[in-house]
Amino acid sequence: MNDRNGHLRHVTTANVARDMDRIRAALGEEKASFLGFSYGSALGAAYASLFPDRSDRVVLDSNVGDTHLDPDGIRRYALGAEETFGDFARWAADRHDTYGLGATPEEVRETYLRLAARLDDRPSAGVDGRVFRAATFVGLYGPTLYGSTAAAWQSLLSGDAPPAPAPPAGPSPQDNAYTAFLATTCNDVAWPRDVAAYQRAVAQDRERFPVYGAASANVLPCAFWPYEPAEPPVRVLDEGPANVLIVQNRHDPVTPLRGGELLREKFGDRARLVVENGSGHGVYAGVGNTPCALGVTTSYLVDGTLPPDDVVCR
Repeated sequence: MNDRNGHLRHVTTANVARDMDRIRAALGEEKASFLGFSYGSALGAAYASLFPDRSDRVVLDSNVGDTHLDPDGIRRYALGAEETFGDFARWAADRHDTYGLGATPEEVRETYLRLAARLDDRPSAGVDGRVFRAATFVGLYGPTLYGSTAAAWQSLLSGDAPPAPAPPAGPSPQDNAYTAFLATTCNDVAWPRDVAAYQRAVAQDRERFPVYGAASANVLPCAFWPYEPAEPPVRVLDEGPANVLIVQNRHDPVTPLRGGELLREKFGDRARLVVENGSGHGVYAGVGNTPCALGVTTSYLVDGTLPPDDVVCR
């Protein structure tokens, strides 16, 4: 780890929220509005909790469930994948004549489990069971990815899959993003140091969530992180202005509905929850096309008035 100046341990959600408030002050604004997506929901929740009187209109989309990502939050990836997989399975079953993955959602699920187990034993074209599960997980991010996901399954089943591309020779283009993610995640909260705890979690979630459970319960570099958290994570503040709109798809592979519900419970009367009857990761922040949630969120951003109650889109 290259951290000669000792700055890395201070890369935290709380400090990013404080930086945001310095930007607000530098701009001469009395209050700041915020739209956060995925991890951005944790950052927005932290800002609204640290600076409630300086927050204006806060929209949290696709929620991790708190002001930080901890082992429980990452293990909810498995819950989200399980809840969302059925949407892809129904889509594929409706197109069985094209892809041959199964004529019913149940048959598509069996195809997935059978193919993953086969690739565990006999990788094909550089794809093993782990790569296959990860690629399918990403394929659940939205219905626009279903076609390419189904085609990849089809080629693996037939043995015609092209070789997996070789990793880049130089540093990954995502290197900085992964570094920031790990630093923030590992610094926000203390993670278990006992590898056996992760082994038990893997065994539990492999049974509970066969689609992706073992992966999201597995050990992260946070187990070996050299620093302890510099401060406790930000506690969600339920006292303050009622200015937090929580937007959530019913099925989301990464940040399942439970994350939105948890944040709604923690904010109490400060928040309202909008549940879109949609599938995929993201509702309003540039990836959704659902008129109910889009309308409620846009109205809030324009006029600043929360809906009187939680909203469930039909």
